[in-house]
Amino acid sequence: MDGSVTLKIPPPHRDDVLLAGGSVAAGLFLWSLGVHSSPGRDLLPAWAALVPLLVLGAMELLRRSLPRVTLAVGTAGLIADQFTVGNLATVLIFTDLMYAAVVYGKPAMARRLPVQTGLITVAVTIAAVAWLRTPQALLIGVVTGIVSFGPALTGATLRNHREAAVAARLRAEQTALLAEMDRSQAVLAERARMARELHDMVANHLSAIAIHSTAALSIDSPATSREALGVIRENSVQGLAEMRRLIGLLRDAGAGQEAVATPSLDGLDALLEQARTNGAASGLDFVLRDDRSGEAAEAGGIRGPAREPLPAPVELAAYRIVQESLTNALKHAAPGTVTVRLARDRPAGGGRVGGGGALHVVVESPYGERPGPRAPGSGAGLIGMRERTELLGGAFEAGRADAVWRVRATLPVEEEAVRA
Repeated sequence: MDGSVTLKIPPPHRDDVLLAGGSVAAGLFLWSLGVHSSPGRDLLPAWAALVPLLVLGAMELLRRSLPRVTLAVGTAGLIADQFTVGNLATVLIFTDLMYAAVVYGKPAMARRLPVQTGLITVAVTIAAVAWLRTPQALLIGVVTGIVSFGPALTGATLRNHREAAVAARLRAEQTALLAEMDRSQAVLAERARMARELHDMVANHLSAIAIHSTAALSIDSPATSREALGVIRENSVQGLAEMRRLIGLLRDAGAGQEAVATPSLDGLDALLEQARTNGAASGLDFVLRDDRSGEAAEAGGIRGPAREPLPAPVELAAYRIVQESLTNALKHAAPGTVTVRLARDRPAGGGRVGGGGALHVVVESPYGERPGPRAPGSGAGLIGMRERTELLGGAFEAGRADAVWRVRATLPVEEEAVRA
């Protein structure tokens, strides 16, 4: 390696190609008709006005990907155009580059440009009036404001509206998520209450049955045995009826909730498909690499040979870690591909089915600048993933590695390590 750095420029957007072609064509048409913005300037030949036009037209192709560069080159081109007979299309292209720099540039540049162009407009107006001392000098300030301050202000207004809309959508999604979590917690709490009630009821009846059966066995009296058997039968019938009633309630409460209550790794395909749908607008794609059987799965789904079953707590923890990582990627990741990897290692000599070794879960997402505001986060997701991993006796780490945010969890598969 020679240590050189290659700058990768993304292909231009289709609209930018059309805009660049149309602008340059319009400028060439005006030049062919002899229509110039400054016909009295003959320091350079008339064809010299085409150089700034072509340069700024080429910058239109990069207005989204490199707004800072296009604005700098566009400013230099506009200044050079003032020494030629001029072309109205060159000026119009510059106004679009100024607008694009505010809309697609970094937040700091988007905040500075309207202020800077406003100050430049005021300064140019004052200088023109002081130098020329004629009312017509005010037109110079007006033109400067139209060319620089106007596009910058328009871009800032549009960007603010977009960011406000994205923030409102994020708040609505968070509100809906919190409402769904509250509903799920209420359902789980009610089911837990009924489960405790079932436990207490069954324990009470079984205790009565055990006591009276012991009495029937220890006392050699037909009357006592008959009385004990009657009590045993009564408690058995009541206990069975109560058990059937509460189990029926638990089944009704859990209808349609099984996939949420006890998810497994078989559900990752649907989970990633939902993430693709939600992340398409942000330029995100999601790929699953499942190497648990030693053979990589096809991108986007769990396929290949049948895999050994894992303990339910391990599958549940792995599923939740992937789910939370995808949620974080949708909130914070830069445009690109989010990769989910699953791998299984086993101890030397094999072992029983579903036991031994560890399951490795790795989620990598692009780290960098993201257009629009980021969703606010409290860090609770990382804390929850770490707790799930440590409850199983595993290891968890999350952090930035170059241009990638990586979440890595190692979950032991030994049954004795499962304490959740």
